[in-house]
Formats: sequence, structure tokens, C-alpha cells
Amino acid sequence: MLIDLFFQGGVLFMSVLTLLLILAIVVAFVNGRAVLSKDQEPLEEKRAKLSYIKSIGTLAIIVGIFGQLLGLISAFDTIEGVGGVSTPMLIGGLKVSMISTLYGFVIFILANIIWLVLSLKLRK
Repeated sequence: MLIDLFFQGGVLFMSVLTLLLILAIVVAFVNGRAVLSKDQEPLEEKRAKLSYIKSIGTLAIIVGIFGQLLGLISAFDTIEGVGGVSTPMLIGGLKVSMISTLYGFVIFILANIIWLVLSLKLRK
């Protein structure tokens, strides 16, 4: 099921989004360890390191929406060339175009949850 969604959403954009997800996890792990350590690093530097996690999540949303827009433009070009399509075909195409956006939102939400947890631990 998930692999089908990956391919339906477009391999290029779904791959980029997956790389962003992996990057967010790696950055959260590396910077999270640095932030939670008891070293003498200034608090502002620790907060700056955490902001990278949110930035990656925001980039994931942007990439997902960009993938959707390119998919819609391609679909509309095809519809224009054919002269029309059936309603079920149009709805199916719209559904598929939203897969990359949904994946981008999921990554955004996960990145923000990780950022929130680490930020709360930093305050303590």
C-alpha cells in the first residue's frame, strides 16, 4: 500500500521528500544530542541548532506542494490536449496529485513534534 502511494505520488518528489525525512531525523539526532548535553555551549546556539529541524519540515511542505502543482499542470495539459475526461478520471488524478503534499505535511508535522520535544527539554 505505502509503496504504491510512493510510486503514484511521483518517484522524483517522493524520493526528495523521503530524503528530507531522513535528513530531519539525522539532524534531530545529531543536534538533539548536542542540545541535551551538559556542555557549556550558549543557549542561543543550542536553539539555533534546533531551528534546522523546523526548517527541514517547512522545506518538505514546500516540496510536496510544488510536486502537486507540477502534477496538476501536467494533468491539465493532458485534459486540454484530449478535450475532456470523465469525472471519475479527473477525481482520481486530483487524488494522486495530493499524495506528495500529504507526505510533505506528515514530514512537517513530525519535524515540528521533534522540535517541540527537544525545545521543551532544552528549557528544563
